[in-house]
Amino acid sequence: MIRQLFYIVVMLFSSQTAFAASHHNSNPSSVTDKFALDIGVFYANSDSNIAVTSPKTGGLFPIDFEDEFLLADEQYLPYFELTYAFNQRHNIFIDWKSLDRKADNNAVSQDFILEDIDGKDYLIEVGAKLNTELNIDILRIGYGYDVWQGTNYAVGFSLGVHTMFVETVFKGTIGTCIPDSSLTSLCSNVVATPEVVDDTFTAPLPNLGIYAAYEFYHGWNFSAHGQYFAINYDDVDGSLIDIRLGVETKICDNWSLKLAYNYYDVDITIEKQRKMNNNQLRTFDHNISYSFTGPMFAVSYAF
Repeated sequence: MIRQLFYIVVMLFSSQTAFAASHHNSNPSSVTDKFALDIGVFYANSDSNIAVTSPKTGGLFPIDFEDEFLLADEQYLPYFELTYAFNQRHNIFIDWKSLDRKADNNAVSQDFILEDIDGKDYLIEVGAKLNTELNIDILRIGYGYDVWQGTNYAVGFSLGVHTMFVETVFKGTIGTCIPDSSLTSLCSNVVATPEVVDDTFTAPLPNLGIYAAYEFYHGWNFSAHGQYFAINYDDVDGSLIDIRLGVETKICDNWSLKLAYNYYDVDITIEKQRKMNNNQLRTFDHNISYSFTGPMFAVSYAF
C-alpha cells in the first residue's frame, strides 16, 4: 500500500517528543508544563486519484488528478501545530494543514462518469474543457503518553483522530445523465450544458501510533513517529499511514528550528446509495486516494 517512501508535513509528534526528550531528566519534579507552537511550510509531492465509471463498460477505474486534470503535483504549503506537555509524561496536540489546488484542462483525454453526485450522474467526454479543484484540509487531534523516558530520550504511544475535509469541483461542459430504474443506462440520454459539479465529504480516521525522541547532542534532538489505522465499518472503508523522521535544534531558550521528512497516505472508500422506486439501492463506491511526501521546515516557540 505504501506508494513512495515518506511524506510531508503531517502531524508533529516531534513537538511533543522532542520537547519531552530535551526536558525529561532523572528529577521529574523539575519538569514544567509547557505549550509549543509550530509554524512552518512543507514541500508536498502529491499523488491523488478518484474512482470513476466507464461509460462503455460500466466498470470502475481510477483517474489521476495530476495526470488527467493537470493539478500541480508539487507545492509549498503552510502548516500549524499546537502541543501541550504536562505532568511529565502527557502530551496533547492539534495540527492543521491545507492542500488546495486547481487547474484547467483544455481537452480531457478519456470519457468517464461521475456517479451519484447529489443524486445525479455526470458524463465528461473526450475533448471537453474542464476546470478542476481538489481542496483537502487535514485536522489532527491526539494524545500521547511517554511510556519510557530517561535523561536524553523518550518513547511513547499515541491515540488520535485525523479528519479530512475533501472538496472536489468540476466546471465545464458536462453531460447530465438520467439513469433508468436499473441504474445501467451508462448515460445513454445526455444533455451537455455548462455545469458545476461540487462534491464534498468528511472522513474522520482514528489512528494509533508510536513515537520516540533522542537528544544526541546538547540542544539537538532526533525524533520519529509512525501512525497507522484501518477501518471497515458500515459504509466506510479506509486506511491511513503517517511516518515522519526529523531533527530539532534549539536556537535560544524558547525558540527551536525543525527539519523533517514525511510520508502520508490516505485511502478512503465510502459506499454510495441512491433511492429508486422507494428502494435504497447501492450505486458505486466513492473512492479517493491521496498521498504526499517531502521535507518540512518549521519554527517552534515554547511557552
